[in-house]
Amino acid sequence: MAFKKNLEEKTLDVDAAMQGTLTFKDPVNLRINGKFEGTLDTRGNLTVGPTAVIIADITGDNIIIGGKVKGKITAKERLTLLPQAVVEGTIFPAKLNITEGAIFEGRCNMLHDFLNPEQLAEYLEVELSSIMEWANSGKVPASKENNDWKFERKAIDTWIASGKIAK
Repeated sequence: MAFKKNLEEKTLDVDAAMQGTLTFKDPVNLRINGKFEGTLDTRGNLTVGPTAVIIADITGDNIIIGGKVKGKITAKERLTLLPQAVVEGTIFPAKLNITEGAIFEGRCNMLHDFLNPEQLAEYLEVELSSIMEWANSGKVPASKENNDWKFERKAIDTWIASGKIAK
């Protein structure tokens, strides 16, 4: 495993082949140039270099892809696909930038500031019945508008980060 840490830029370069779960609770600038398989949960900026091959579920704030990625990608701020990117799977971006030349094969569901129960169930990968139970019991941050539940995505993300969710 090759980790290079540049303290001035606070960039973490991963050039090795890795498998497993990589989680960052604090914002980082992470650049992956090698192979990765598993789960990536990052805060800050994630750059997938042009030589990278990733098979993973990725969650992050600002994600820039220049290599090959297969899996589910959730970008809470922005997802950018560079000209040499090849992405296959389902993406959930708050904002999306696909540069000419990039290849995207799959489904895209834009993240909105507010989610309805069905969108939240898909976002959290839980049953709709669980969402309704949590909303009715006050376990999840929610508000009612015209008898319909709505959920602010940023409040949900904070709630998840606090560890209060129990799937």
